[in-house]
Amino acid sequence: MKLLVIGGTRFLGRAIVNYALSAGHEVTLFNRGQSNPDLFEGEVETLIGNRDGGLGVLDGRSFTAVIDTCGYIPRMVRDSATRLKDAIEHYTFISTLSVYSDNSTPGQDESSPLGTLEDETVEEVTGETYGPLKVLCEKAASDVMGAENALHVRAGLIVGPHDLSDRFTYWPARVARGGEVLAPDKPEHLVQFIDVRDLAAWTVKATEARLHGPYNATSPAGHFSMGQVLHTCRDVSGSEATFTWVSDEFLMANEVGAYVQLPLWVPAEYTGFDTFNTDKAAAAGLAIRPLAETVHDTLTWAATRPADYTWRGGLTPEREAELLQKWHERA
Repeated sequence: MKLLVIGGTRFLGRAIVNYALSAGHEVTLFNRGQSNPDLFEGEVETLIGNRDGGLGVLDGRSFTAVIDTCGYIPRMVRDSATRLKDAIEHYTFISTLSVYSDNSTPGQDESSPLGTLEDETVEEVTGETYGPLKVLCEKAASDVMGAENALHVRAGLIVGPHDLSDRFTYWPARVARGGEVLAPDKPEHLVQFIDVRDLAAWTVKATEARLHGPYNATSPAGHFSMGQVLHTCRDVSGSEATFTWVSDEFLMANEVGAYVQLPLWVPAEYTGFDTFNTDKAAAAGLAIRPLAETVHDTLTWAATRPADYTWRGGLTPEREAELLQKWHERA
């Protein structure tokens, strides 16, 4: 394929480019040239522009397909698709599992109800608008390209090397330090995520196959548990960490923020968030690598960051120690 990647130099984008190049595809990037501008120097062509009013550099070009890794505003996705409509055969849009309106019902599939916005002209991306805006982005791409030519990859939590959110990296690094580790809820607590390299490979293959419509793209429901994640982190790192499992009620009473402040954890009332049905993507070839490989590679990459790196997710050592002391003293 002649593949155009919008973005392409951060996390999922860079993984998509790496896989596409390894598979022999010709890759062109379109981005602002601000993040890792020299990452693929000499390997790909980079077109510098801005999707908000700066798409002219795409004129006169033609590609087999586009993979849009960074569309958040429906107007901009519509503009990109409109500009490229006659220059491409297929549009792959990286969406999110946050498109669904209900986080309490387990087993939701691609036909489940989607989030909505009372005012669809809103362009501010917040925790409340992020999912519904992605819904409208999907619609924009399908409206312009035709439903049969637009693929919507509804990604779950993406993890692995080069993840700047720390929403998974916290655990391999924390367990590797050893000692008493505060663990959320119970070992059986189900979690869903996908290694960025697995998602990238499937996205490129799905684009090549011209799949269309929405696909829930994450690990199968029940594939991973919190206990499995933490014990694998301990096995891979060789640490002597011990795990103290604290209840949802305690975490909420102490105002511990779900998902970011304590990665992978969401209260039981949001069970739907970690039990999405992924049968459709699995039938289309989505494969999940062994957890130990993801943990090992994430830990190896994390070790290359500066010693004074400021973590974007996870508990600080001081906050964790405070919570553990409160837990032990609660009786």
